[in-house]
Amino acid sequence: MLEQKRIKEAEDGVREYLQEGRLFRHRTIDKNILETYKKNAEDSLRTADFLFRNNMPPLWVVVCSYYSMFYMASAVLYSLGYKSGEKTPHRITADAFIVFVRGKLKKKLIEDYEAAMGEALDLAGTKADELAYTLDRERVKRSTFQYEMTESVKRGKAETSLARAKSFVFEVGKLA
Repeated sequence: MLEQKRIKEAEDGVREYLQEGRLFRHRTIDKNILETYKKNAEDSLRTADFLFRNNMPPLWVVVCSYYSMFYMASAVLYSLGYKSGEKTPHRITADAFIVFVRGKLKKKLIEDYEAAMGEALDLAGTKADELAYTLDRERVKRSTFQYEMTESVKRGKAETSLARAKSFVFEVGKLA
């Protein structure tokens, strides 16, 4: 679950990124850029699924799963008028997603769940936090996985990453 400490850290980071110009606002949305982010998310997810189904190295299932989430998060942020600079874009995107998208995601999930069932409010808040947490954890996991994990653990971790990425791209894609 996304902890208050992490939310505060993201809020502080976003203020800093905006001041330093590492995260910037733009007024116009270039449809080509937005579509490229979305296509990259879909391509990365399809690649992760292909790699997993064909028993390929789990490292690349995790990497491609993470990138599908990163690109979809970038698409949503771009559609809201934000784009990260070139320095530490993964951390900036994760923090900005927590700050700018969590609330919108919660609202969209509430709308979707209200159509299906009456108890959507609690579920949507939990799901929005879960999705923001998932992006952040997969970012950390991708780094750990690439450099520190043994082969015997990687397949199970890769399957989890792929499942999380599918859910993330599906849910967050509704905002892009």
